[in-house]
Amino acid sequence: MPRRTKAEAQATRASLLDAAERLFQARGVSRSSLQQIAEAAGVTRGAVYWHFRDKGELFAAMMERARLPMEEAPSPAEGTQTVAGPVALAALRDALLRTLARIAGDARVRGLLEIALHKVEFVDELAAVRERHHQAMDEHRAAIERCLRRAGRPAATVADEALGLNALVAGLIHAWMLAPGSFDLVARGRTAIDTYLAGLAPPSAPAAPQRRQRSRR
Repeated sequence: MPRRTKAEAQATRASLLDAAERLFQARGVSRSSLQQIAEAAGVTRGAVYWHFRDKGELFAAMMERARLPMEEAPSPAEGTQTVAGPVALAALRDALLRTLARIAGDARVRGLLEIALHKVEFVDELAAVRERHHQAMDEHRAAIERCLRRAGRPAATVADEALGLNALVAGLIHAWMLAPGSFDLVARGRTAIDTYLAGLAPPSAPAAPQRRQRSRR
């Protein structure tokens, strides 16, 4: 392959990722070959292997360009990372709503999410992609759990509460992605998240120390 400048190499890589994104969304991942991706990008198949070992590596690079909101840990607004109690719970709520707003408002994120949810079979060469996705989801759930702990949720139930809240948000996103526009993702999400958080049992107050009674003589 002729020697290329760094800028040319980066441009070729970007063209391949753009072509993969279009083909994966239109045809599905398993039905899109590296040869088809090369042709759509206007380069040779050799150029694909110059940048990517296989389809799995190309797929991972494509997804990394716009990391999916569900693969990002909830990030409270600046200055709220160390808060506790109800303020920490409100910060978690706002972070989850920002996730839903990003999906509803960013067409590119929606396209990648459609590929990740509906256009990929996590088998064979994409097994590493499945593992990465599962790991990211676990990190998202763990981040919710940390936020709930800062909010003072009971240690005995916080893991289940985080799992339920994570499943609620994921379920909303999956349902909306089946028919985008069928309902307002942010508005319905706000209602669902608020209902879930309101339904959490109040943390148990610490037992008041018992006063010792003085014996009568």
